[in-house]
Amino acid sequence: MNPSGGLEQQLIGIAPIILMVVLFYFMLIRPQQKRQKEHLATLNNIKRGDNVVLSSGVIGKVVRVEDKEVGVEIAQGVTVKVRKAMITEVSAKGEPAPANDPKN
Repeated sequence: MNPSGGLEQQLIGIAPIILMVVLFYFMLIRPQQKRQKEHLATLNNIKRGDNVVLSSGVIGKVVRVEDKEVGVEIAQGVTVKVRKAMITEVSAKGEPAPANDPKN
């Protein structure tokens, strides 16, 4: 037998590292890529009247949609221009409002 170990010993030594890489891919990288694709699809489908939550926590209603920016009404008569990338959540105007919020 070879004292430095043969090809089998080297493969056995590398197997745990390969297994960890595969686990990281399926447990972390792939789900994150899936969420990112879903988020981009949501941002591309934003339309006038949708309610949005910005990354700062501000909630508003979409009044204008452009390529990379969106006009969001955050109070009656107050409209801000926001980059689409700063939108974290989108709910369509047809979705029900929470029970404790007054309806508009």
